[in-house]
Amino acid sequence: MLAVLCTVINLPRLFFRSLNSLVLPLVEKGVGNPLPIGIGPVVVETTGRKSGLPRRVPLLSLRVADSVYVSTVRPDSQWLANLAATPTATVRLFGKERAAKSRLGKIGDLQFAALSVADAA
Repeated sequence: MLAVLCTVINLPRLFFRSLNSLVLPLVEKGVGNPLPIGIGPVVVETTGRKSGLPRRVPLLSLRVADSVYVSTVRPDSQWLANLAATPTATVRLFGKERAAKSRLGKIGDLQFAALSVADAA
């Protein structure tokens, strides 16, 4: 019974990990990336707050010039906790890595990161 309960609790995490493993290679190549003003997927690379290892995740974003906004309503998003610990990141746009600095915010249950991207041409 406990094993079934643990599996049910982890279903959303397993779903997103599976989805990310399918989407990540495409988004890294630039498929669907937003233009200087637009919405689309990007890959954000953070530094793991416990491991210190790089962690990449595809996220839907809103891009306005050199700013990329990404968000979540999930309270346990690891990428957001990693940005809270280390506010520097890398954003991959159109197949190229660009350094970014993050500012975190919250509106109701919506948590977001505003990423200032260097050389976001």
